[in-house]
Amino acid sequence: MPEPRSVPESGSVPEPRSAPGRRESRSVSGEPESRSFFGRSKRRRSGPDRGEDRAPWRSLRHRSMRWWSFANLVSNTGTWMQLTVQNLLVLQITGSAAATGLSLSVQAAPGLLLGLAGGAAVDAWPRKLTAAASQAVLGAVAFTTAALVAFDLLTMPLLMVLAAVTGLIATVDGPATALLGNDLVPTKDVPSAIALGSVVHSAGRLIGVALAGVAVAGFGTAVAYAANGLSFLFVAAVIPFLRPADPATRTRTAPAPRAARRPARRGKRPSSGAGTGSRDGLVFFLRRPRLVALAGITAVSAVFGRNYSLTLAVLVTGPLAGGTEEFGTVSTVLAVGGIAGAVIAGRMQRPSVRLVAGLAATGALLQVAAGLSPSLFLLILLVAPMAVVESVSDTAGTTLLQTDPPPHMRGRVLGVWRSASTGWGLAGPPLLGLLMEWAGPRGALVAGGLVIVGAIGAGGVLQTRLHTGRRGAAGLDGPAAASAPVRELSTAA
Repeated sequence: MPEPRSVPESGSVPEPRSAPGRRESRSVSGEPESRSFFGRSKRRRSGPDRGEDRAPWRSLRHRSMRWWSFANLVSNTGTWMQLTVQNLLVLQITGSAAATGLSLSVQAAPGLLLGLAGGAAVDAWPRKLTAAASQAVLGAVAFTTAALVAFDLLTMPLLMVLAAVTGLIATVDGPATALLGNDLVPTKDVPSAIALGSVVHSAGRLIGVALAGVAVAGFGTAVAYAANGLSFLFVAAVIPFLRPADPATRTRTAPAPRAARRPARRGKRPSSGAGTGSRDGLVFFLRRPRLVALAGITAVSAVFGRNYSLTLAVLVTGPLAGGTEEFGTVSTVLAVGGIAGAVIAGRMQRPSVRLVAGLAATGALLQVAAGLSPSLFLLILLVAPMAVVESVSDTAGTTLLQTDPPPHMRGRVLGVWRSASTGWGLAGPPLLGLLMEWAGPRGALVAGGLVIVGAIGAGGVLQTRLHTGRRGAAGLDGPAAASAPVRELSTAA
């Protein structure tokens, strides 16, 4: 792929451009003047009211982010083309629905078991090289599957091996690509970048599903896998041309210093976060109150509140006497609300755990109301704001997760998160299924929402008491407490 004209030579810092062909002017202090979404130049104000800095798409001012977003759109389109036909392919080979679930479990298992190791690898290896290599390997797996399908050589054991390899590579690819994308924008624009990623994911899903139907009907199942392989190779080709947004982010794309990777000598205690092992990431995560609180909020919300393809499907087709068309309408409203929420979340700059908790509780209360809906029309009216609120909450939580840890620990933190999220992702559907068997779809939605609100409320009370005690202890400790590594960032909980 030809290198874009505005890419500087290696080692230099690119000058951001807000509009093609127009050099960005700078203020007296050296800060660039920002531009609105429509390209009109405005000088940044020093006060907190910076409307131009809160534009949802402000991350697109950075050229590398524009390339990265386009590459992700291509990649997501290919991924959803493959996912659309994957379950059908398993059914064609085995004729068993259980085999479909088994293949998904085999692919998810590495994330559960090796997420910590994958995150440690991302912190230890050069990030751009790691991301490009993992994308290339995933592309090779997709091409291999396409060839086996085309020549009618794919068997269930081979499919399981390919699924396991895909899951294994994803333990490294997930945190590497997530953090690489964040390196392309300043920290204050990370919420916009994450929100943009959510919109790109939704758009890729719509395009991929549509293209999969056309491709399979005209050329067969193998084409979907081949298209996904090409999408991976396209991303791998784009990565070398990406440049960090500022010099500080360049340090995040290199491995940890050699001294930090040496094991501590006997009798000497290593400094916090100095190591690169997976255990260091887990210890750091557990000692970071904000991350533990975020994990608790996300886990309880995921288990009891986010499996709407299960709970709302049963509610619509059962008590509300709807059908496939009505559930399709509800699903569309959920998708549109999620996109709208991502756009709103893009205006955030420094979200807090308190914001995530408040939004999660609000979404849970809307879930309770949705469970009590007497009609399909009222359900749709409640589902729309519920999707918006939960999308904003998800974006805020992801921003905290990816920016709260110090740069040299972020890969391991994402590795811990991948293992934990895989666990509660696998546990949620069976638990909700049992709850619906016992209380029905309305009872499951209402009880699940109340559990979320109760858990968040209890956590808030506990946090207040702990904070009061720590504030008293900090008064005794004096200035030394302010230098603790856990206070490295200013994001308030």
